[in-house]
Amino acid sequence: MVNAKAVLITGSAKRIGKAIAVHLAENGFDIALHYNTSKADAEALEKEIKSKGQNCILFQCNLSDIKDISILINKVKQSFPSLSLLINNASIFERKSFLETDIDFFESHFNINLKAPFFLSQSFAKSTKEGHIINLLDTNITRDRTKYFIYNLTKKMLSEFTKMAAAELAPNIRVNAIAPGPILPPSNKEKEYLEREIESIPLKRWGSELEILQSIDFLLKNKYLTGQCLFVDGGDHLR
Repeated sequence: MVNAKAVLITGSAKRIGKAIAVHLAENGFDIALHYNTSKADAEALEKEIKSKGQNCILFQCNLSDIKDISILINKVKQSFPSLSLLINNASIFERKSFLETDIDFFESHFNINLKAPFFLSQSFAKSTKEGHIINLLDTNITRDRTKYFIYNLTKKMLSEFTKMAAAELAPNIRVNAIAPGPILPPSNKEKEYLEREIESIPLKRWGSELEILQSIDFLLKNKYLTGQCLFVDGGDHLR
């Protein structure tokens, strides 16, 4: 029996992508699990999802290669004809200022953070009669001064793409976004740093993966939303 719900989540072998995959599997979705180099993590997650009674198939793809991107959706559709949800989660996040950025660094971030979501969304829209795209952004898209210049630029552009694609693809395909903020404190930072960060967040606490999952549920259930971005950041974007 073919499941009526299937989702492709890019970069879903680890971290937030993994949490999203497990959560959606628990809510009846079959999972097209994308990874690039994290094969062992992907295989372990595949077993976990199948143990929950949902189908899960691995799709290895280098999202910096346009040839791989162009055939990924078709491969997924062959295995999951009911594909109706695309979550563009994969991202590269490295620190360099504007003056430090060279062409290789520039292209690596644009390929993963913008070009891949753009062309995956295009392929998805061409092959899906009715569906939903969710892009993962960053709360810092509201800021212009940053030590992660190219990363933030790509996320700003993905935010604009979300709105433009929502207008272009309506009414059959909705396009929304989630902009996470301080979700889970970094393990390599000192206690004093973490305390300062918490004090600067209006809600005075770190977030968790749960808030991301609740936001995905909200976007899935409220079918009158498109072109929206949910800032899941404890108010951090207001600073």
